[in-house]
Amino acid sequence: MNHPVKYQPEKVTFSKVLNYFFKGLLVLAPIALTLYIIIFALNWLDGLIPAINIPGLGLIIVLGTITVVGYLTSTIVIKGVFEYFERGILKIPFISLIYSSLKELIGAFVGEQKKFNKPVIVAMDPENGIRRLGFITQDNLSNLGLEDMVGVYLPHSYNFSGNFYVVPRSSVKRIDVSRTHFMKFIVSGGATAIPEAAFDRKN
Repeated sequence: MNHPVKYQPEKVTFSKVLNYFFKGLLVLAPIALTLYIIIFALNWLDGLIPAINIPGLGLIIVLGTITVVGYLTSTIVIKGVFEYFERGILKIPFISLIYSSLKELIGAFVGEQKKFNKPVIVAMDPENGIRRLGFITQDNLSNLGLEDMVGVYLPHSYNFSGNFYVVPRSSVKRIDVSRTHFMKFIVSGGATAIPEAAFDRKN
């Protein structure tokens, strides 16, 4: 005769409770922070037009304005006016430095000539096998007399900064991988794995 198995409740310990807490934190924290950033951004954008209290209207107006300006600067007449205005800005000391630097930075991500689209592995210390991950931003430095060198940007992990290095071309190995996943991998300190599908395309 089979005796019924008696149910024994799982023993609850402080370490298990702490483990459950961290699991819950891992699930909820990214969601909460993402929602907070989105709500903060929407409130800030809505604050640009305080006279009309319609949630999300600020975002729509900003996105619409950017798109319209992008369209207008693509036309011959407006493009000429903008280029004339831009030449005036570039003649003003200090302001020209800020403007040109910001334009180059933004253009590196969303411009027609994107800079962060050539993922590479750089041999920083070949003898000890130390490698760094980054992107080629300048493939030709012959104007500086550095024919066999390339400019490489190496992002920092968990930060929005990085370092620019001039290294021998022979120390750089190109990787055919999605630049978005590659950047995530670097910024996360390797915690975010690169999926296999990311190696099937370069962008």
